[in-house]
Amino acid sequence: MSPPVITEPSPKVTTTLREAFDLCVAKTRNNLVPLANSSRTWAFDVDGDYPAWEERFLEIGNWTTSFFTGMGVLAWLDTGDKQFLHDLALIEPRYIAKMEGENAKETMHDLGFLYSLYSVALYKATGESRHRDLGLRAAQVLADRFVPEGDYIRAWGRMDEPDTHYAGLAIIDCMMNLPLLYWASEETGDPRFKEIAIRHSNTTMKAFIRNDDSVYHAYRFDPDGQPKCGDNYCGNFVESHWARGNSWAMYGFAMGYRYTGDPRYLDASLRTTRKFISLLDDEVVPVWDFRLESGMEPYRDSSAAAIAACAIQELETLGKADVDMIRTKKTLLARLISPDYLDGNPVCRGLLKQGEIGDGVGKAKSAYTSWGDYYFMEALGRELGIPITWW
Repeated sequence: MSPPVITEPSPKVTTTLREAFDLCVAKTRNNLVPLANSSRTWAFDVDGDYPAWEERFLEIGNWTTSFFTGMGVLAWLDTGDKQFLHDLALIEPRYIAKMEGENAKETMHDLGFLYSLYSVALYKATGESRHRDLGLRAAQVLADRFVPEGDYIRAWGRMDEPDTHYAGLAIIDCMMNLPLLYWASEETGDPRFKEIAIRHSNTTMKAFIRNDDSVYHAYRFDPDGQPKCGDNYCGNFVESHWARGNSWAMYGFAMGYRYTGDPRYLDASLRTTRKFISLLDDEVVPVWDFRLESGMEPYRDSSAAAIAACAIQELETLGKADVDMIRTKKTLLARLISPDYLDGNPVCRGLLKQGEIGDGVGKAKSAYTSWGDYYFMEALGRELGIPITWW
């Protein structure tokens, strides 16, 4: 794959970014009440019809609902329109119920996605203590997924079911759930939350990042906590290099460095960022897996591009992004706001086209994705100066 041709966007791109963000606000305004009135989670759809996704909010697999609520907080911060806060409150009973009784056992490591982008975001936006309390409850449930024998947070499956296929499994996405634990430690003064985040990060750094700076999607540990082997649920195959997993690592380790100051985390973020950039082609938006076999359809993944842009912005805020990284960020955003990827049709609920879906082993399709839409809006918001405080 040839190196990308990275060029600076034209000066008028700032106006275009503003227009794209306004489109995000408009679609969020249209989405929040229908989301609140639906018992479904909304995740992805080939036509952008998110309500067609049949998963229910309280199901263990729900990790996507809060991408829409995060967009609601971004819209409120930009517009000051309290209607967004009103609409976000409509779904609060479900977030409360998910942390109660048996429901709290039907959760997984993506509690970070769910409650950082709802409870923590709303607490920081409004100062209302009930959001703080719910966020801390979610952080405790997430911390309870920590497996001390292996120093990792188990990704999937109920913790009281130790003999399932998901026992001993961690995935790279968990790096994005750790800010909930760092925040909880700062809020409560309890060092245990931060210690768990650090121990999981150290394990991820050792087990997931290969010598060539590519990244495993998943890794398995034996019952004694000893590392066994890489695994895969979203990439092309076990030893492939899933683009979105690379972007999770870029962003997750950058935030880990922000919280801890550990230079090893900064190094991990910089190495995986440089790896990601080196594998882009002239399209700039990456193929969904950097190691596709000959003849495989090279689907693009707009969601990986949006997450990568946010990761580079985080490094830029930390003063650690180099010129090539900043140029790549600008070019990624320029591509994402083009009609090739951004759907300007107000009737369509989705924003970004051509998002990849990991489904089983090595299967992908082009779709609108809730996570791609959120990180796209976050990246635009960062460029426009909106503070991102919940990670």
